[in-house]
Order: sequence, then C-alpha cells, then structure tokens
Amino acid sequence: MDKNAIRGRGASDNPVNRFEGNYVDYDLDEETGEKPSPKTQLIRDASKSLITYNNSPDIGFNASINPYRGCEHGCIYCYARPYHEYLGFSSGLDFESKIMVKYDAASILRKELRADNWKPQVIAMSGVTDIYQPIEKELGITRECLSVLAEFRNPVGLITKNHLVTRDIDLLTKLNEYNCISVTISVTSLDKKITGVMEPRTSRPSRRLEAIRKLSEAGIPVGVNIAPIIPGITDHELVSILESAKEAGADFAGYSIVRLPYKVKDLFVEWLEQHFPDRKNKVLNKLLDIRDGKLNNSKWGERMKGQGSYAAQIRDLFHVHVNKLELNKNRHKLSTEHFIKDTGEQLRLF
Repeated sequence: MDKNAIRGRGASDNPVNRFEGNYVDYDLDEETGEKPSPKTQLIRDASKSLITYNNSPDIGFNASINPYRGCEHGCIYCYARPYHEYLGFSSGLDFESKIMVKYDAASILRKELRADNWKPQVIAMSGVTDIYQPIEKELGITRECLSVLAEFRNPVGLITKNHLVTRDIDLLTKLNEYNCISVTISVTSLDKKITGVMEPRTSRPSRRLEAIRKLSEAGIPVGVNIAPIIPGITDHELVSILESAKEAGADFAGYSIVRLPYKVKDLFVEWLEQHFPDRKNKVLNKLLDIRDGKLNNSKWGERMKGQGSYAAQIRDLFHVHVNKLELNKNRHKLSTEHFIKDTGEQLRLF
C-alpha cells in the first residue's frame, strides 16, 4: 500500500472545499512515515425535518430519510461526498470521519408522519449515506426510525452494504406483514482485498451475501445492487455477483456504473495511483469512453449507466444473466393501503 494511503480510510486527503477554499492536511507519522487515521467525530445535526424529497427522473423514489450525514464506510467512489462541502467540511477524510448525527430522527419522523400534509408513500432509507454504517450499531437511530415506520405501517425501502441490517429482522418482519418493506444489499466485488481498500469499513462480501440469505430465509423481499461497477477493476465480476446473490436468495437485481462528481474525481484518481497504478490509465480511459470524454456526466438518464459501446456491453450482459437467473420476474411492489395516521399513542397517555 502506498505510504500516503491511510489504513481503514478510503480517502487519504482533504481536498479544498469548493465553497470555502479551506485545506487541512495531516503530518506524517514519524515512525511509519504514513498519514495518521483521523478519529471519527460525531456531531449533532439539529435539522428540524427528516423526510427529504427529490424530483430526479432517474431516481426510483421521491421521499427519503438519512439519519446520518457523512459515512464512516469510506467508499472512495461515494457520490455523496460533495454534500459534506455544504456543511463546511471537505469531501475527503472529513466525509468519513466527521459524521453528522440526527439524534432526534425518530421523534421528528413520528411528527412528520402524523402531519395532515403527509401523503403515505414509499420512503427510501440510505438515499445518501448508509443507514447501517458502523456507528449505527451503538446509536440505533435507524432501528428507532424503522420502529416508527412499522408503527404507522408506512412502506420503506432499505439499501445498505452492511450485515448489521440483519439485527432488525424483527422489525422488518412486522413491516412485511403489511407489504411495507424491501431490502437491497449493495455488492461491488466478491474480492475482500478489493473491498478492503475501496470500501474499508463496510461488511466484507461474504457477510453481505450472508445478509441476503438471512433476510430471504425470514421472508423479507431482498435483492442485490451491483453498484457501482468500476471498469477495469470490478466489471468482470458482474455475472459472478448475480449468481452468488441469486444462490443466497436474492429476488431482484440492479446495477449502476461509477460516477465521480466534483472532488470525488480527484480522490478517485489519487486512490487509483495508490492502490492500482498499473490499471489507472485503463480505468480512466474506459470511464472517459462511457462519460462522453469526461470523468463525470451528470445528465439525467445517462449518469447512472453511461453511454457508448462499453456501457452497452455491461447493460446487455446484465440483462442476459438477470433473465437467465430469473431475477426481477415478479418485482415486489410496496403498499400504502395499511397506513394508519393515528397509532394510538395519544390514548396511551391517559
């Protein structure tokens, strides 16, 4: 590993905040010559609302919940990194070590679901950062939110890279009684060495497949998302990931190709130099090919899948094997028909 890479972290630098122009560097350790790994800081997020909305035509949900901003998983490619710049931080090490925590998320959610203007609809969790990142094991804020959603019988779709989701099978089972839950496990690679440097604090591949198996055995609708596919590093694993997920019990599958907005481009290029210098040019050239000569193309409808012959090869390979494995045959559709606005909590006060 390059001495400038930081063990247990995806990024090894704090690029300048594009709004404030601040740069924070770290002195090298005198003994090892390596950069020290910053300790994770938890910062109270005083947001007064929890449910956020989007109108992007290529995103499959309108409403979402994110109990945390920033993510200790440290995935080097994470498209959410630039959001940290709006908070005055960097999209690099700050993103994975300065975590904004919505400690009051469950109580805010209960208030919003009770509001007269709430229209029952599917809520996505992990729309930006992973709801089961390591600190969730200690804080349990995601679990509290799921408990509220189960109380109101409001449908929710979860997406995560962490085996910790299996902790909440009891609540997921309650939601499933009313057709109100769907879980997607993201799998980028089956190679634990690659995930170790690309997604340093996520569950390793075998644990993610185990999570699919446990959820499937519990009767929870579960699928796999091969996301993101990184040309020249993980693209050759598409078929094997689909097969492994299907064997574990996955019912549906999706994929996306890596996208690198704003400073994520610089972080990703530096990461390639540190961990895959021999593949760097191949990876970047393929990304330029599918992004119309740029490392990132934010155009709706193209940003997730790319364009050109290489992107078409990935798309065709995915669909051929999805059909072969009989995935996505009966895509689970969540229901709002059992939603109840009055959960009886007021009556228990008397």
